[in-house]
Amino acid sequence: MFLLYSIFYSIGLIFLLPFEFFKRKKDLRKRWLKEKFGYFGELDTLDKKYIWIHAVSVGEVNASLPLVKKLREEYPDKEIVFSTITDTGQELATKKFSEGVYTVYLPFDLPFTLGRTLKKIKPLLLIIIETELWPNLIRVFKRNSVPVILLNGRMSDKSFKGYKTLSFFFKKVMNMVDFFGMQNVIYAERIEVFGIEPSKVFVLGNFKFDTQPVISLPEWVYTIKGMTIVAGSTHEGEEDLIIETYKRLKDDIVDLNLIIAPRHPERFKDVEKILISKKMDYIKRSEIESNDKEIKTGVIILLDTIGELSSVYGICDVALIGKSFKGYGGQNPLEPAFWGKAIVCGPHMENFPIIEEFYLEGAAIKATEERLYEILRTLLKRPEVIEQMGIKAKNLYQKNSGAVDKAMEILRRFIS
Repeated sequence: MFLLYSIFYSIGLIFLLPFEFFKRKKDLRKRWLKEKFGYFGELDTLDKKYIWIHAVSVGEVNASLPLVKKLREEYPDKEIVFSTITDTGQELATKKFSEGVYTVYLPFDLPFTLGRTLKKIKPLLLIIIETELWPNLIRVFKRNSVPVILLNGRMSDKSFKGYKTLSFFFKKVMNMVDFFGMQNVIYAERIEVFGIEPSKVFVLGNFKFDTQPVISLPEWVYTIKGMTIVAGSTHEGEEDLIIETYKRLKDDIVDLNLIIAPRHPERFKDVEKILISKKMDYIKRSEIESNDKEIKTGVIILLDTIGELSSVYGICDVALIGKSFKGYGGQNPLEPAFWGKAIVCGPHMENFPIIEEFYLEGAAIKATEERLYEILRTLLKRPEVIEQMGIKAKNLYQKNSGAVDKAMEILRRFIS
């Protein structure tokens, strides 16, 4: 089966490689191509033992921040190779990590690229964040006696159905993993469906409860006056709804501000076109300097930067969770919870089952497209309700922290 998988992967790669190469910025292309084929420059020549951590993109990189911090504190002599798939993940990892952490692109999932990698780089173990189950990655590392550990594991409804469809193959892949540290009981039970020994599956909690955004807010947000909604990690189709709702809200709340943060940087221009087409008064974050004069009230700010959203939530009155209105499965509600903010989600938060606890405790509200205006208007007219929701969200955040400490207890067995 692995041979057949590698053949199909290679065929797909032949067709996709030119597209993947040229879609990248010119200054990234050469490095990206080399690392995807297992050539890492200086890293190849260093005779050291590494801890290898893989996180696919921005969300997983953010989730891994407290883990990397703990590993560097406890094992300063063990350096880290940190791989991502996406450019945005790579950019954030490079920005967040410093000495002792080498950021690279994960090589193509082929035996020869991974085999070449392990001839040069000698990892003590491989840590996979969430559920990036690349079959050859796991198989080649295991064949080279490298333990494979999955942490902050999750398995959404969609992923579960996909893996079950191919269970004849992925059962073999999953059973090569040495340890599964899952976010909750539901995800743990789903992993066990694939024949994993219960002794290898533990519920550790969600790393994102241990992730602290930058405590100091960006200077420019202090110039914002009036009430503010932050719509975070929005996806295609959601901006129209949010902007139209905002227009209606401004009839009652003239000084209301809206900060829109599209999830994917390649959509910044698309969202700007929507704002222009609707004749909205807006400012791009990239054009705001810290020494600018005060931003006028009742304005839309397009957050066209990477890595600021988690701290920008600190300025809002209400956090609107993107990816939750059009059936995409939702985005992370924990960043606004850290700041103690009232949270409003669409009906589709399947990727974050923890939200049910927020609903039950009154820390978040589920809103359909039809009721979004009514719910936001009611909240904005009742600041005491916003405050109480924020307190409950903060309490839930603190109650669920500690997953990284539990993970470290497991990792010590493999590192020592």
